[in-house]
Amino acid sequence: MSWKKEISLELLNNTRVNTLAERIGIRFTNIGEDTISASMPVDERTHQPLGLLHGGASAALVETLGSVAATFSVPENQYCVGVEVNTNHIKSARSGKVYGTAKPIHRGSTIQVWQVDIVSEDKKMISTGRITLAVLTKK
Repeated sequence: MSWKKEISLELLNNTRVNTLAERIGIRFTNIGEDTISASMPVDERTHQPLGLLHGGASAALVETLGSVAATFSVPENQYCVGVEVNTNHIKSARSGKVYGTAKPIHRGSTIQVWQVDIVSEDKKMISTGRITLAVLTKK
């Protein structure tokens, strides 16, 4: 698959400005042929009260990666918005960074589905998620 829009790490990271992704420290790190990856810190911005990575932060990483990947895989006159996100939490994390990678499951003309796996710095599975997105046309 090739991306349908101009894409670069600089461009992706500029889209984070003044968003939830910027506030919790999500940073795009890699663009593959059909994947996009990002890192997220495990710190006071992403902790729950017990000092563990908050499941909502993991879900935010899934939604961010899936939405961005889907939007860059459709033509200029289209964009994608999440309609359902599901995240399974496998292992906890207390510090460092986690890394997510979005890969396409289905890229249809009206619906897309992307899988996002989140791993720790030592490559252990932390969470896995799936996001379903609607493909919309700009007016």
